[in-house]
Order: sequence, then structure tokens, then C-alpha cells
Amino acid sequence: MTTTGQDFDIKHVSFDELPGWQADDPSPLFPALRSVLTHLRGGKPYRTGAIGLTADDLVPLLEKADKVELAGAEIARQFFEEQCLPFKVSLTSGKKGFVTAFYEPGLEVSATPDTVWKYPIYRRPADLIDLDESNRPAAIDAHYAFGLNREGAISTYPDRGEIDRGYLQGRGLEIAWAKSKVDLFFVHVQGAARLRFADGTIKRITYAAKAGHQFSAIGRLLLDRGELDAATISMQTIRAWLNDHPEQVDEVLWHNRSYIFFREADVEGLELGPIAAAKVPLVAGRSLAVDRLIHTFGFPFYINAPSLTHLDTGQPFGRLMLALDTGSAIVGPARGDIFTGSGYEAGELAGTVRNEADFYILIPRGAAERYR
Repeated sequence: MTTTGQDFDIKHVSFDELPGWQADDPSPLFPALRSVLTHLRGGKPYRTGAIGLTADDLVPLLEKADKVELAGAEIARQFFEEQCLPFKVSLTSGKKGFVTAFYEPGLEVSATPDTVWKYPIYRRPADLIDLDESNRPAAIDAHYAFGLNREGAISTYPDRGEIDRGYLQGRGLEIAWAKSKVDLFFVHVQGAARLRFADGTIKRITYAAKAGHQFSAIGRLLLDRGELDAATISMQTIRAWLNDHPEQVDEVLWHNRSYIFFREADVEGLELGPIAAAKVPLVAGRSLAVDRLIHTFGFPFYINAPSLTHLDTGQPFGRLMLALDTGSAIVGPARGDIFTGSGYEAGELAGTVRNEADFYILIPRGAAERYR
């Protein structure tokens, strides 16, 4: 057993110990593996997470995957069995891992504002700067990755409430305007969307930056207030509560001080998912958002979630996935967010995923020897 953090460790296991492995078909991962290889050959290496796996550790697996001629699920599984060793990620607390899900919403928008279309989608402002150990003032908590630069003086950036009340008005940062503040809030939570204009034009937006404040779940706020039931809470029940309590919408949404800025993304390949943090298109049902401080993008994870059945027609969820994204709420070594796809149906699937899960990371054999 190799201890890799204060609150978790990883242990080498066999593929026979992965529940449901023999029933999985990881073939859909191969186009994504090739996309990751293309990115790494021409772009910046992915940041190395605390476990210590690097982009260089990943490249040999990607190069071999690029040469595979797929002929069904068995060949795909055999490739990973030959090239990788599985390691179970365990919390030292004894608690199980946990998965939620996310999707790419569709959002009706207008290119110009009026009394109906009045909620702006903002690009990254010029006074928002990246923070790190070299420029973060001692008074700003270390979790702030972004801050406000005002004539050389660095401070925390205005939060969701301040921005909603007009902090960025008049700067020409608007990509488009939405008609529902709640719909736009959930686009912020997902970090991407397809924008549909009245003339039929479709634009894609994806995450560009955030105001820096920590994500605070409004679902947790409503649970703590006794407004929702922990046994049934979902994106759908949160939306329904907001719809039924319009006079409290601002207060509840502003509880989540985190605010997301977007950039316009290529529309090509609408059959593919959006390009997220790993700079490659997400694959529906096969892409996982992870804590990038711990894990490195591009590595395969096998997720076993026996209580999660509605994504696989009543069968327990057991799939090999690629770590291709991250998120403010995805914190911890055994915490993941499953990408379910784009559009309304994908949102319906994603909104009710809140399940315990076991996490297994597949490490290429060359690097795996460091962890055995």
C-alpha cells in the first residue's frame, strides 16, 4: 500500500477486483485518448496532481492507444489490462467516494438586451488577475486563484451579488443576454452551454475564469433551512423550489458567491461534448471531472457506483472514464463529476446523480512501479 496524501491512499488491485469490469465496453475512450495525445504534442503539459502522476507518465499509453485497431469491447478491455495496473483510491476516514454529474445545457439568448432579455453572460474582465504564491497578498486566503487588480492594488474580486447588481455594466463584456436568472445560474454551475439565438444561430460558451470565491452549494443552504429533503434533493427539486419562491431567488443565489466568466468556443462538432479544462472535447458518459490538485488530467478512472442505476438502464454504474475536467465543487481524491452529455435529457440524467462510489485509477505500467 502506498500512502499518497494525508487523507487517502492508493492500493494496487487486480482487474478481477473491479466490480463490473468484464461487462464494460471502454471503446468510446479511444478517440478521447487520441485527442489528449494531440493536445500534449502541441500544447502545455497538464498540471501534475498531488499523487505525482505526470503527463509524461501518460504519453506512452496514449501513443499505444493511437495504434489500436478496435474490434469490440473485449479488445478495448484487453488493451487497458495489458498497459495499465489498477489502484483503488481509498479515504483513510473509511468513507466511500462520491459522484455527481454535470451536462452542457442549452440556453435561449438574445444578442441585445431588453426588458425580457436582461441577464448578461460575461467574458473575463481585464481587472481579474490570476493569483499564486508570487502575487497573492497575505490577507487573501490561499484558495483564491483569482483576484482584483485595481491600479496595482490586489484584493478579492466582487462576488456574485455585487456583479448581479451591476459591477460590470458598461464594459462591453456581454456575450449574450438570458431571460432567466435561474437558468443562467445553472449554466454557471455547469461551466458550459450551447447558446441558441432567435435566428437559429448556435454558439458555444465554456469556462474562462471565476471571480475567485469558493463555491457554496445552494442545495446545502436549502437543506440546512429545512426547505428540501436530503433523500430527494436534486437539481430538479432545487429548480422547483426557486420557481415557487421568486421573492427569495436573489438571496439564495447570492449565497453562492462564486461567479463564472465565459469565453466563446468553436461550434464545430456539435455531436461532441464541449472542450473543458483538459482542452479536449468531453465524451458523454465517459468523461470525469476530478480534483486537479490531486489528480492529473488524461488518466483513466474506473468508477463503480452500485446505487447509481438510472444511467445504465437499471444496471449498477461501472465504467472506465477519462479525467478531463474539474470544478469548484469537486474536491477530494475520491470525488468525481460524470459528464452526461448535452441538452435537456442529459440534464435530467445529471440532476439526480448523488451516489457513493469506488474510485480506481489505471496507471500505465511504466509509472505504476513507483506505487506498488
